[in-house]
Amino acid sequence: MPLLRHTPEDSSLMIDTEKVTVSNRPTTRVPSESAVAMCDGQGRVVAWTEAAERLLGYRAGEVVGRSVALVLPGAEEAPTTSAFLERCGAHHSSSSTTAVRHRDGRLLNVILRISMLSGQDEAIRWLVSVTDVDALSSEAMSRSLRESLLVHAPIGIVVRDAQLRCTWVNDTMESHDGICPERRLGRRFTDALPDCKAQALEAVMRQVLESGTTRVHEYRMWLATSPRREHAMASSFFCLQGADGQALGVCTISVDVTERRLARERLAVLTEASTRLGASLDVMQISQELAELAVPLLADYVVVDLEQSVPFGEGPPVRCGPIDGRLPAFRRAGVASIHHRTPKSPWVRGEPVPIPPDSPLADVLRSGRSHLEPILDTAPGTWVDDDPARAQMIHENGMHSLMIVPIRARRALLGVALFIRTKDPVPFQEVDLLLAEELVSRAALSLDNARQFTREHTAALALQRNLLPHRLRSGTAVEAASRYLPADIDSGVGGDWFDVIPLSGARVALVVGDVVGHGINAAATMGRLRTAVQTLADMELPPDELLTHLDDTVQRLAEDDADDPDQTFTVEGATCLYAVYDPVTRRCSMARAGHPPPAIVDPQGQVTFPDLPSGTPLGIGLGIPFEAVEMELPEGSLIALYTDGLVESRDHDVEMGMRRLATALTQPRNSLEELCTRATESRPGHAPTDDVTLLLVRTRSLGPGQVASWTLPSDQTAVRSARHMAARQLTEWGLESLEDPTKLIVSELVTNALRHSTGPIGLRLIQHQVLTCEVFDTNVSSPRLRHARTTDENGRGLFLIAQLSRRWGTRSVSDGKVVWAEADLTPSRARAFSETG
Repeated sequence: MPLLRHTPEDSSLMIDTEKVTVSNRPTTRVPSESAVAMCDGQGRVVAWTEAAERLLGYRAGEVVGRSVALVLPGAEEAPTTSAFLERCGAHHSSSSTTAVRHRDGRLLNVILRISMLSGQDEAIRWLVSVTDVDALSSEAMSRSLRESLLVHAPIGIVVRDAQLRCTWVNDTMESHDGICPERRLGRRFTDALPDCKAQALEAVMRQVLESGTTRVHEYRMWLATSPRREHAMASSFFCLQGADGQALGVCTISVDVTERRLARERLAVLTEASTRLGASLDVMQISQELAELAVPLLADYVVVDLEQSVPFGEGPPVRCGPIDGRLPAFRRAGVASIHHRTPKSPWVRGEPVPIPPDSPLADVLRSGRSHLEPILDTAPGTWVDDDPARAQMIHENGMHSLMIVPIRARRALLGVALFIRTKDPVPFQEVDLLLAEELVSRAALSLDNARQFTREHTAALALQRNLLPHRLRSGTAVEAASRYLPADIDSGVGGDWFDVIPLSGARVALVVGDVVGHGINAAATMGRLRTAVQTLADMELPPDELLTHLDDTVQRLAEDDADDPDQTFTVEGATCLYAVYDPVTRRCSMARAGHPPPAIVDPQGQVTFPDLPSGTPLGIGLGIPFEAVEMELPEGSLIALYTDGLVESRDHDVEMGMRRLATALTQPRNSLEELCTRATESRPGHAPTDDVTLLLVRTRSLGPGQVASWTLPSDQTAVRSARHMAARQLTEWGLESLEDPTKLIVSELVTNALRHSTGPIGLRLIQHQVLTCEVFDTNVSSPRLRHARTTDENGRGLFLIAQLSRRWGTRSVSDGKVVWAEADLTPSRARAFSETG
């Protein structure tokens, strides 16, 4: 704020503005680009500011004592400078845009404000304030005072001496605190207004006098002219100093910011509404939040009624207007009042609410437009006569003003909100209706989202319960999480699927697929393909071979549908990505059939999309072979398998969607659930036009302490060596109880390898969720379990393995095959077999 300092000619303790210069100190409230000067009754400059010097180039000595027309070209057109000031100040300190003259001769565009100050003996002074228009947007300004300059809001000005006695005041100040000039001039503030507010303000003034700094103070008060309305005031206090730096007095500039305070409070309510209303997916809770947000800021009593299908998320959307001559039915969902349980609503939350056909509420439902009734008409002959329950509430509680706002979203009617004033005597106005409509529109979005969520949630639950995995069996190889967001909300099902399938040797298969189309038929096809993939995975096929068999399956399904004349849905194809991860070697083999490539995220957060041959979609019948790619992954890597609905939409292409997905996955140390949420919520705000499926896994590895492997010679000593090494390893693992059945399994598997193959033999034990025993040989033929006759000397080995293990099988590898068997880590099954002979 400016600091006034006297010229050397003046040394009195009373403020004499005949020869006063003004310096400037920064403040957060008064615009630093505003220049202030004071003139006497003849238009001579008696006070100047350093801000004026910076803005106009004139020093104080060049201006003080001269006519203000030196810097105000407009004053030259008036008969006298004093006439110009009187003409400008006659508009109660209003502001206007004009030009002022810089010392170098150029003209500057400014906002000019001239305020008349009155003193004792009918003396007057003029306070001239100019604000550089070009600087308004570049510097921080007091919102209250800046708006005063721009929108002609009146400001009050008081100048006090060192004893805080009033010496100069403008007419506006009386409307701010109710003190007339006769009571104010020559007196302290506490003498003119002896209350705690005046004492607090005088304390601020004394601090300004003692420190020489500017202070800003906001306070509230009630005026005698409007005792029912609280006024908010913002005042800036700055110290007036002489040339020697001594404090001579305090100048106060005040603004009535009541309307701005109300606007800020209402804006805060809207901000809070966005947070509170959007935090719930319960339509009843959202309705209650809406009612409570509006009380007491906007209304004394608020009720929210919802169309009866909205709380249950069922039924088609209801449009505004009568349906078959009848208005829609409503249920009470929210009630709030300034008094607890008063007035008491005839209908509690959840109960049906009748709608009088001739009431303003019915008119709103028919037209879809809001209703404002500043003075509620309850005279005889109105609609109130036909609604005794509401009439009793109106008369008992003094309801005198009414607003009704329909709650609509996407052209559907969700409900209505009623705003009523009882204690507040001020009727509703148009500005209140605008706020109510804005508040209701935000609630409508939340209500619509909640209703849609209920429908989507029900559909997704039904789909996941019947067609998708109930839980992901990831084993020890990976940690897995998933998301499925259906696009077809009405039918609630789609053609996407995903799965995590445990395989032998602690490996795991990862699969994501997408059947063309939507609806129950696409979901049924998806279920059949998911079952086919599980069956093919149990056959231990590598990814490229599995997709080849799955392609044949899709073609057969399409042919069967085409041959059935009653079949309205024909399988048009599908895409699929199939991967196998081995935690022992940390290698992942994958192949895809027209499906988007996976995203691989290393532990440092680097995201890549491997160059995986795309392959043709399933069911096309082109006969092009699928290709698999194998890669080694660091422990803790993320593999993201997804459908095109996650990365593609009508608004952007696949590349942009993949970049957005990569951005969402760049924090690999976050939990998989958090990453799934980020990846699916990173899509644009519109509802998905296709199903969205995301399968996210974090790889693990089995350390040397969980895996033991040996290479055995191709002679008869291999069986004995294998039994000995297996027993010793089980002892190291603390699994002595599994020694006997494991040695039998190892003996049979190694014996078969010696008998039916040539070349080296490999033995591997893996301890994970189960104990896995694997034997590798170079023979590609798979053994078959058969029933040996009583006279046969051979053929019982695989039978013994089947009895001793929880499951067994074989899989093809390069240069041979692996025969494996799994045993529970508890010896119960082996002990039962031993006891039964």
